[in-house]
Amino acid sequence: MVEIVLLVVFIISLVVLKILRKEYQFALAGKIAMSAMLVVAFIGRFKFPHGLAMMLPDVIPYRLEMVYLTGFLELFAAVGLLIPRFQALTARLLILFFILILPANIYGAIHHVNIETASFDGPGPVYLWFRIPLQLFFIAWVYLFALKKYSTIAINKKPALLK
Repeated sequence: MVEIVLLVVFIISLVVLKILRKEYQFALAGKIAMSAMLVVAFIGRFKFPHGLAMMLPDVIPYRLEMVYLTGFLELFAAVGLLIPRFQALTARLLILFFILILPANIYGAIHHVNIETASFDGPGPVYLWFRIPLQLFFIAWVYLFALKKYSTIAINKKPALLK
């Protein structure tokens, strides 16, 4: 679901920014889309906290609290990506976050965790064929749109000689 939010918000943002600013602003649209996805993920932390807590091994204390904490981290990251002063730091920390939560996804898949029902009847390890590339996609997205050294790509601008 969050990946659909990411792509839909990216397309909508790209179109709206093109209309308002007369050029495509890929980086800004990418950051807006990632922020929207993180807000949806934040909501999911509170909608399915017990299922998400099941994705953490029993040896980890305060699993439910960790779910809520990571939700707030996602919310802070959503805001930080949109504030130029904090964008690079937020992007680096978000990439680290995406790397650090991957083991929980692997653990949850191995144990067939169903996040929505908080049960052990989930899709299992086959889910990793989707989740691991998706996690890499999120990391690449943050890098390209928030860390790469450009802020806009103007597609419809004429070269200076033609003006």
